[in-house]
Amino acid sequence: MSKRSSASRSNAPDALAVLKSDHRDVEALFKKFEATGSRAAKSRDSIVGKVIEALSVHAVIEEQVLYPELRRQLPAAESDVLEALEEHHVVKWTLDALEDMDAQDERFEAKVTVLMESVRHHVKEEEKVMFPKVRKAFSSSELDDMGARLVAAKRTAPRRPHPRSPDTPPGNFVATAVTAPLDAAAKLNTAAARRVRDIVS
Repeated sequence: MSKRSSASRSNAPDALAVLKSDHRDVEALFKKFEATGSRAAKSRDSIVGKVIEALSVHAVIEEQVLYPELRRQLPAAESDVLEALEEHHVVKWTLDALEDMDAQDERFEAKVTVLMESVRHHVKEEEKVMFPKVRKAFSSSELDDMGARLVAAKRTAPRRPHPRSPDTPPGNFVATAVTAPLDAAAKLNTAAARRVRDIVS
């Protein structure tokens, strides 16, 4: 390994720092949503759009990097990983439903509230139960390497929820290769449609 790549890796956050930073970013979006009133439909739509993207990416990078490593290196944590995968699955279905709703839908606020409760529970379990096991099971260099892989995985992760896609290797890597470019194209189409709607209205 070159001195340069060694230095760049040492400057990168370790795996748990990457994931905790994601958790804080999502919690900040939740607090923004909670601070809006029911009349702030445009703001709420925008915030939930950011939540959908952030949670979609976060779930995928955990499923591609953290959970397989944990299952390999710490078999005793298998039940924790399986529970986390099931929680991801439920969250993805909720995100999928929210994608097709707008803030004026009568169930919108209730669905976002349930999503926030689910995610906050998941984050608490990860940070209080799973992450200490990860910290104990992996060396600092392994956590640094995992952190670099999590950051790299973010660049190619789908930006939308895909609840029917596999969530374990190797199927999830294949699904990401297919869905990520489609998500990018869909986002461009949505942005173009929004610009046209703003001009017309």
